[in-house]
Amino acid sequence: MPEVLEFQGKNVEQALENASDKLNLPKSKIKHEVVAYGSTGIFGLVGVKKAKIKVFVPNKKVEAKPRKASETKIAEENQKEPKEIRKPAVSEQPEENAPCDEELIGYGQQALGKIVKSISEEADISSEQEKGKLIYKISGGQSGVLIGKRGQTLEAIQYLLEKMINKNSGNRVRVLVDVEGYLAKRKSNLQQMAMRMADKAKRTKKPVTIGQMNSHDRRIIHIQLKDERGVRTQSLGDGYYRKLMIFPKKQGVRKKKS
Repeated sequence: MPEVLEFQGKNVEQALENASDKLNLPKSKIKHEVVAYGSTGIFGLVGVKKAKIKVFVPNKKVEAKPRKASETKIAEENQKEPKEIRKPAVSEQPEENAPCDEELIGYGQQALGKIVKSISEEADISSEQEKGKLIYKISGGQSGVLIGKRGQTLEAIQYLLEKMINKNSGNRVRVLVDVEGYLAKRKSNLQQMAMRMADKAKRTKKPVTIGQMNSHDRRIIHIQLKDERGVRTQSLGDGYYRKLMIFPKKQGVRKKKS
C-alpha cells in the first residue's frame, strides 16, 4: 500500500507545488486526489479556505531535498522540545466584555468611515455600546450597496473592522456594524427560520442542517432555541463559517401500567 500524505495551498496548483518541493518529485509524476479546491471567501477576508490534496507516495524511499545547516539545527531543536498545542474552547454564548475606552471607539469610527467612504458617499456613522458589544450604525448613503447581496458586503466590512479594532485593543472586543436597521431585520428572519427548522426536526425526527453561518448568526439561533422543547442545537466545523445542526431530542418511552 502506498503512503498517503496531505498537502495544502491557496489553490490545487500551489498544493501540488508544495508536494513537489517536499517530495523532490516533478508534478507530472505525483499521483494525487483533490480533497478540497479551496475558496477565496468574501473579498479574500471572510471564509477563506485552503485547497487540500492527498498524495499517494510509493513504498520506495523518496529522497528528500538536502537541508541547509540552519534548517537542520531548527529541526533538531524542535525534536528535543516537543510542545503540545491545544485549541482554546470557543463559546457560542454571548459574553460580557469590558467597556471600550473612547479612544478605541473613535479609532474604530474613523477606520469605518474610510471604508464606507470608498464605497458610498454621504453616509453618517454613530456608535454605542450594548452588553459588551461595540455597535457602529451607518445611516444615509447607498445602503443597498453597503449591505450587499444577502448581507455579504456588510459582513466583510464588519469582519475587517473587528480585526482592526482588536489589533489595537488589549481585550477581545465584539464588533457589529449595522446599516439602516438591517441587523434587526436579519435577527428577526433568523429567529423565524430557527423555529421553522426546529418544527421540521421534531416532525421528521431527523437532524436539520442550516448552511454555513458566522458566529453572530449562529448565536442568534442557539439563543432562540435554547428553551425550545424537543430540540437541541450544535455548531459543527472549524473556522469563521460553521454549520449549525438542530437535533430532535429522543422522547422517553412510557411503560404501560398493568
